[in-house]
Amino acid sequence: MGQRLRALALLMVLLGVGILLGSSLAQWWDIAPLLPGGASSGQIQGRVRVEVLNAGGTPGVARDATAVLRDLGLDVVYYGNAETFSEEPSVVLDRVGRSDAARAVAAALGIRGVRSEPDSNLFVDVTVRLGPDWAREPESTGEAGEVPRWWDLRRFFRKQENP
Repeated sequence: MGQRLRALALLMVLLGVGILLGSSLAQWWDIAPLLPGGASSGQIQGRVRVEVLNAGGTPGVARDATAVLRDLGLDVVYYGNAETFSEEPSVVLDRVGRSDAARAVAAALGIRGVRSEPDSNLFVDVTVRLGPDWAREPESTGEAGEVPRWWDLRRFFRKQENP
């Protein structure tokens, strides 16, 4: 009995290590299949550091957009309010000359405006400025075409909203 228990414990430890390793390596996987339109939305190579700013004043939009981007495997390093609020529409800003990454982020959030505004003082690749026009799309109901992300452990730690 002791031999079986040790074998089961070893199996569980190896399974746990495999899940954690897969989850940590997932940040380098290509997110194109997860974006609307698949690979035609542009391929992102390597790590993309994103900041998400609420520039429209609507409470909670930066957090909602951050959740969308993190679900797609992007590295959102900061989210919060912009220095000022305005009525300008949402825009994605390319900060380091990676227009493909900026376009993919814009496609993921359903934002049409993409501009290149390099800023070497920022430690991000892409800045998302959410105007009053941006609203999070309703949660998916598991329809056809959805790519399951079984390796993403964050789904188990999300705060459940009360109905």
